[in-house]
Amino acid sequence: MRFDYIIIGAGSAGCVLANRISENKNNKVAVFEAGRSSDIWKVKMPLALLYTMHDPKYNWKYYSEPEPYLNNRRLFCPRGKMIGGSSAHNGMVFVRGNKNDYERWESFGLKSWSYDKVLPYFKKIENWSEGENQYRGSLGLLPVNQSKNSNPLFKAFLGAASEAGHKINPDMNGEFQEGFGMFDTTIHNGERASASKYYLNPAKNRKNLNIFSNSFVEKIIFDGKKAIGIEVKIKNRIEKIYAEKELILSGGSINSPHLLMLSGIGDADHLIEKGINVVHDLKGVGKNLQDHLETYIQQECKTSNTLYTYTKLIPKVIAGIQWFLSKSGPCSQSYLEAGGFAKSSPEREISNIQFHFFPSFVIDHGLVNPSSHGYQLHASPNHPKSRGSITLNTSNPYDYPKILFNYLEHEDDLKQTRECIHVARKILSQPSFIKHAGKEVGPGSDAQSDEQLNKYIRSKAETAYHPCGTLKMGVDKMAVVDENLKIHGLQNIRVVDASVMPEIPSANLNAPTLMIAEKASDIIINRN
Repeated sequence: MRFDYIIIGAGSAGCVLANRISENKNNKVAVFEAGRSSDIWKVKMPLALLYTMHDPKYNWKYYSEPEPYLNNRRLFCPRGKMIGGSSAHNGMVFVRGNKNDYERWESFGLKSWSYDKVLPYFKKIENWSEGENQYRGSLGLLPVNQSKNSNPLFKAFLGAASEAGHKINPDMNGEFQEGFGMFDTTIHNGERASASKYYLNPAKNRKNLNIFSNSFVEKIIFDGKKAIGIEVKIKNRIEKIYAEKELILSGGSINSPHLLMLSGIGDADHLIEKGINVVHDLKGVGKNLQDHLETYIQQECKTSNTLYTYTKLIPKVIAGIQWFLSKSGPCSQSYLEAGGFAKSSPEREISNIQFHFFPSFVIDHGLVNPSSHGYQLHASPNHPKSRGSITLNTSNPYDYPKILFNYLEHEDDLKQTRECIHVARKILSQPSFIKHAGKEVGPGSDAQSDEQLNKYIRSKAETAYHPCGTLKMGVDKMAVVDENLKIHGLQNIRVVDASVMPEIPSANLNAPTLMIAEKASDIIINRN
């Protein structure tokens, strides 16, 4: 089989690329996804996101190596393994990032990725519930809705943030990011608005678009330095499929560098050590791994407005029936919809923390139900200085790679995280919370010193599920792709996913990933 364009991975980026490149009926496009269809109720129901996060049929369920600065804990790293990728199992919070994030990207020699250059693509994505303006779009394919969740704890949280001296921001994707409010979400008419539903589904019947699910790409085929095709397992047979124009890697921040290394692209010494023939020595492949590390500040709740109610059988069944009948009620929301951005201390120049408020306790990524009513504030530094890596475990494509985030390797990341806790405590102690607030259970009111807070952070902090940066865009010696997303030193191959981010943005990563794919589609169609 031959196609003009082969896209590896039908996640957020792959779905956008498939739609946009196949708009021209002369482009013959194929998408290969290792996972299966995401057209199931567990994906569609917003409150059911944990079901697919822990289901190996729909999730890669990666774990990090023992993290040396987190008491050698191995952290869970879920990644969507289905059509729609992580947009089909994420928390549905739609945040673009700070203007300053993209000015930083520009400063790395990436002139076409400045805020002014990416803003049109953010607008192009969205059909925003509040309408078009200078910063927001209303004609895009993806419905983006500002949350109207009326849970009383959200009202208390925003009141408390204001009382603690933070401004209320009606649109954190607008002119300014700093402040607190209700996040935009990719929830529409009570259902998850994934990239597969709004980008891939409208295009899937085009004659020039072929979508292969349950198809595992084992290797990229090169002729010298030119990518010419893939070896892919479909129905237990290895097929060789060729790309006439381009091969586009959209497997995500873990799978994309893994596949490149398996195909002979990466640090030559590492590849030789694993018995892989070197096609191209590129030191940066798999390096520069970044993520947001969250610490939970938890309080018991004296009122019954939390999700603990729905851990009981009868309320859970009633809420489920309500959603199946009318796509309404508790199951039609994610409850991650309130939060904001703040400075962790006065000397910080811009907001450097993101907060998510959640009206329940999260224990072991939702595997364990809480034993009481409670709520928590997730706090994470936006721009960690620690860097990790993806490396090969073996040369077998079915063996998971080694993932080491190196969370808190840099002392300032730990300092910022401690500062996060102080800011969170100040918010949660305001008058608006008085009728709700029980005792603090994490870190616990006894934990006040730096040493005590460090101990809590190292033993309890968790991923915010935002891995990126492992095939970074740039011009330095560790950069993997150029500003047109072509791999340095190779032909006919690009990378389009969160791995190309040179530095993690102040955001949940789905919106920036969609932006990258929209911009890449224009670049590819214009053949830059």
